[in-house]
Amino acid sequence: MFRNIIISFLLLIAASLSTWSILISKQAGLIIVKTPTERPDAIMENVVATIINKEGKPSLKIETPKMIHYAENDTTNITTPHVTVYRESPKPWTIDSQYAQATHGIAQINFLNHVVIHHPEDKLNPTTTMQMPSLTVFPDKQIAQTDQAVILTQPDTTIHAIGMLANLNNGTIKLLSQTRTEYVPSS
Repeated sequence: MFRNIIISFLLLIAASLSTWSILISKQAGLIIVKTPTERPDAIMENVVATIINKEGKPSLKIETPKMIHYAENDTTNITTPHVTVYRESPKPWTIDSQYAQATHGIAQINFLNHVVIHHPEDKLNPTTTMQMPSLTVFPDKQIAQTDQAVILTQPDTTIHAIGMLANLNNGTIKLLSQTRTEYVPSS
């Protein structure tokens, strides 16, 4: 009989420890499960935003059907952006893509998927169009760069290259490697 009491007591302790273990693991599970922390703090539709520089002149214009801003990491997702980068020349650059993400306000804008950057002819530069899969632009520095394949088109000329660095202010474009040029005279 004493033996049955000890076995019963041990089974009761084992059951209590099992119950306690299950409750602790469920509570720990509830603590570990995270709710999404990346929730937008602003959603804007049909946006036309013009950024003005210190001199009071437009420096950048963003047009998009939708922008979503996340405060936690200060990023903005931009759907099918059309961006105009103003410069000293009266004719600005334009950049179009399927998607872009601006970080740290607009300190850096990463354009993705079918990126097209265009500049109409001016006194110093011919009409220039470049196509690439991705492009990073630093609006304050007026620099654009990519390490991806680039197709640069100017009148009578098509250039294929890997990588590009462009000064959007003065129109200087540096192709980084594997450059191949095709001359196609206009008819």
